[in-house]
Amino acid sequence: MNILEDDNIDNAISVFRSDRQFIDNNSSGIPPRPTPARQPTTTESAAGVVDRSGQRHSPITSGLVARRWQNAKLDILAPRRTGSRSRAARDDSKKPTNGRGGGRSLGSRQNLMLSAVDAEGETSNNPAVIAYNAVLILFDVLVFLVKSVYITVKAIVEMAMLPPARDVSGDIVLITGAGHGMGKNLALQYAALGTTVVCVDVNEKTNSETVAAIKSAKGGKAFGFTCDVTNRQQVMDTCKKIKEQVGVVSILINNAGIMPTHSLLQQTETEIRKTFDINVLAHFWFIQSLLPDMLKQNRGHIVVLSSIAGMIGFKYLVPYCGTKFAVRGIMEALSEELRADPTKPNIKFTTIYPYMVDTGLCKRPYTRFPSLLKMVKPDDAAAAIIDAQRRGLTEASIPKYLLYLNTWFRNLPLRVGQEFGDLLDTGLQSDL
Repeated sequence: MNILEDDNIDNAISVFRSDRQFIDNNSSGIPPRPTPARQPTTTESAAGVVDRSGQRHSPITSGLVARRWQNAKLDILAPRRTGSRSRAARDDSKKPTNGRGGGRSLGSRQNLMLSAVDAEGETSNNPAVIAYNAVLILFDVLVFLVKSVYITVKAIVEMAMLPPARDVSGDIVLITGAGHGMGKNLALQYAALGTTVVCVDVNEKTNSETVAAIKSAKGGKAFGFTCDVTNRQQVMDTCKKIKEQVGVVSILINNAGIMPTHSLLQQTETEIRKTFDINVLAHFWFIQSLLPDMLKQNRGHIVVLSSIAGMIGFKYLVPYCGTKFAVRGIMEALSEELRADPTKPNIKFTTIYPYMVDTGLCKRPYTRFPSLLKMVKPDDAAAAIIDAQRRGLTEASIPKYLLYLNTWFRNLPLRVGQEFGDLLDTGLQSDL
């Protein structure tokens, strides 16, 4: 078992984090992060509850035992208050709680604790609270450093020794834009691996040709669905049909995209809106349609095609670069959203950054070093995408070195990257 990956350290220190407070947060205007109340350590049974000392209590008195344990913790941490506020708190403690007589309830004690932390910076006057918070922060920093070293070393090792490629023969993969270009190559290669392929494209004729090609090649399993990916209702209806006729999709490849190539001032409103509808919004519609079933099955993989233009700005590709940067952000944010889910769903995400692929989308490319930055063949690009998905890579560029090269230059002044781009002298000419 991997101690760091399985979050065993986080579980071990959950006791310390359950009542976490921050010093002088009131001065920043940002309240502390809410944390769920930790339950006292007891052993429940039909006959009652066994406390830490081994004594058994009836169900009626067990709540009192838990309350006493929580109150003891709060008495240790609560600062000694003087003046009118302390008298008000004492008066409040004498009031009946839930019709059961006097005494301070657990809720009122917690409220007093929060007010002690939030009010006028008075927390800093209590040495116990300061020491408690300091230990928590120090411990968190140490855990962060240990994890950072581990993750960095692991990433370096995996650069040389990639994770094994998993079998996808039992999966159902949905590929958008499967009627031509890289989408068609992806469909053919997934089918060759024994995967059930669902081809989605707005062009019924070319999409049917892809399905026919798969079925004629060693009897592959393929299904075709015509759909305008910019129409949310069509996407949801199509995904519903796919579930009924084929099954639950376990791999989604958001491949469909367009790339108008001319200056921003020459791009029409229709072109810009269509670029964002296909390259960005369609991702939302398919993810919203398919992710719920992936979560139910606790199994799924979402692959999206960004671009090198999603890491670097290129002239004549302003709207296109905007969409590809957006795709990168969507994947990162969605991954983080599910990472914060307490159920820890087994959903993987892969973002691909291809260089110029020879599918006809890049109409007038140029480069100073053709042998170093040559056009990528669709077959090679499709193979690299499938390999990244099967190995569970979070990000991959085509060619591979471009991702690391971009990361390196992002740590340098912007002008250095621009000068390097001038040195390579690569890009696209206007298609007008």
